[in-house]
Amino acid sequence: MLQQHDWSETSLILDLFTRESGRVAVAAKGAKRPYSQLRAVLLPLQRISVSLSRPAKADGGEVQTLRSAEWGGGATLPVGAALFSGYYLNELLLKLLARHDPHPGLFDAYADTLAHLAEGDAALRAFELKLLAELGLLPDLSVVTPTQAPVAPERRYQLSAESGLIPPTSDAHLPGALLIQLQAALLHGSPAALRQACAAAPQALKSTLRGLLHYHLGHQTLRTRALMVDVQNLLET
Repeated sequence: MLQQHDWSETSLILDLFTRESGRVAVAAKGAKRPYSQLRAVLLPLQRISVSLSRPAKADGGEVQTLRSAEWGGGATLPVGAALFSGYYLNELLLKLLARHDPHPGLFDAYADTLAHLAEGDAALRAFELKLLAELGLLPDLSVVTPTQAPVAPERRYQLSAESGLIPPTSDAHLPGALLIQLQAALLHGSPAALRQACAAAPQALKSTLRGLLHYHLGHQTLRTRALMVDVQNLLET
């Protein structure tokens, strides 16, 4: 479950990320009642198995009705900084994925990332790369975009939202060897290999991917990122 909001005094509208149908809106009738069995199942960042009715017009859009839901097993709810990171992943999916646009590879990457959030920034950077790649927003990292010349491992490059991977400039800070490794991990489809590659330069990737995401989000702001900054500032005072 990515998010929920009130629909009536006793029901909720859920935004679910599913492997087969992508992001879907679901009405959970009676889920807010004290005795509802759904209360213990409909938790964020948890895998659940659901049965849905056919879509029906509600809440201004195509909304399906939740018939049943069961916990699907897996990792427990993350805590601390990992919990904030999980909500950050959810917000990215909510704002960048269209409804009913399935991305099974991204679904698997999301589930894997949730299980490794406690490992730190490398897991987040790996998911951001996978998300951009799945949406067709990430160029081939093994070639220079304007010329299609192979990336030189010993040189540094810049990744631009508008121009792709461009030749070395004064502010280029992504090593060619890293870019080649990232592209290989993306093609191989190994989440562990992608996390390992991201761990080699987490700060350089953080600033680059933040710029790409801001560009493609447009006027939308990431509330979870602002909240994380506020909490960090509060802890440092």
